[in-house]
Amino acid sequence: MAVPALFRTGQSATRAHEEVGEPPIWLLLLLSPTDDAATDGDMSSGDSPPSNTSLYSEGEKVLAYHGPRIYEAKVQKVELRKKEFRYFLHYLGWNKNWDEWVSVDRLMKCTDENRLKQRALEKGYVEKSSKSGRSAQAKPKNLNDARVEKEDHKNNVVAAPKGKKRKNDSGTKDNQSVEKVIKIQIPSTLRKQLVDDWEFVTQQDKLVKLPRSPTVDDILTKYLEYRSKRDGTITDSLGEVLKGIRCYFDKALPVLLLYNKERDQYHKLVVDDVSPSTVYGAEHLLRLFVKLPELLAYVNIEDETQIRLHQKLLDFLKFLQKNQSTFFVSAYEGCKGTEGKGKSKND
Repeated sequence: MAVPALFRTGQSATRAHEEVGEPPIWLLLLLSPTDDAATDGDMSSGDSPPSNTSLYSEGEKVLAYHGPRIYEAKVQKVELRKKEFRYFLHYLGWNKNWDEWVSVDRLMKCTDENRLKQRALEKGYVEKSSKSGRSAQAKPKNLNDARVEKEDHKNNVVAAPKGKKRKNDSGTKDNQSVEKVIKIQIPSTLRKQLVDDWEFVTQQDKLVKLPRSPTVDDILTKYLEYRSKRDGTITDSLGEVLKGIRCYFDKALPVLLLYNKERDQYHKLVVDDVSPSTVYGAEHLLRLFVKLPELLAYVNIEDETQIRLHQKLLDFLKFLQKNQSTFFVSAYEGCKGTEGKGKSKND
């Protein structure tokens, strides 16, 4: 299954125009829950099934997310904790040291459709591992490695693999470089929004009617007002973060954030000095947050600053989620749904 250029790593602008007809792997990965249950619980807004009836029973074989992959498992125990069912799993073919309690959002029924999803994720993970030089081995062989891998899932800021040492022209060795990757957990309702967005555009040949209201600029302004009322003051750092989001959006939109079918619409509306952030809205802004970790990986910022940045980005996503019904369109229109033009970058 090919990954669309919209969220493909390291692709040129020309290849970013490619289109696919199947659900892309990045959508499946977005739907993969993380191990940070506390964060997800704080940001989700009741899209889980009712907790008065267990969806899975003891002894049932299931498919379970573990990090970015899906494994076959067997439900050993079921308990109701704080009005939510928890399931104790044994991963089939793996040591019992991997047995663990998980929430319902980590599990799927063993259906043909879900097995197809499992194979798609497996293929994408192996390809990514081979490109990065990592082993495609699913889980570590010893407990020390296991602890390290589990910490990688729980930490929001993690260290990427160290680069290989190489000799430069003078014969000395460069220092090993470590890329800091910010892992941005997108709320479950917004992940579904991304899936619906992909389906409207690529499968139903529909577009977001432009210009949007509110625009990206409007949303950033509303967030600034929201934080001002909540905190009583606005820090310079928050203002800089929002300026950065706007800048990244304007630069990334034509290269990374558009599907092929949206390009005619872009060329008609974003002309001269018009800023994309005055034309597009929440639908395309949300796409930026999928690509943002990759873009920020190459920015040289200190660890403490990166942690604070991560917290601000998560808070902004929570703001988007709280206003999801207001900021996002409920239905897309035909490919001719465009009106007017946006504002100049100098306005």
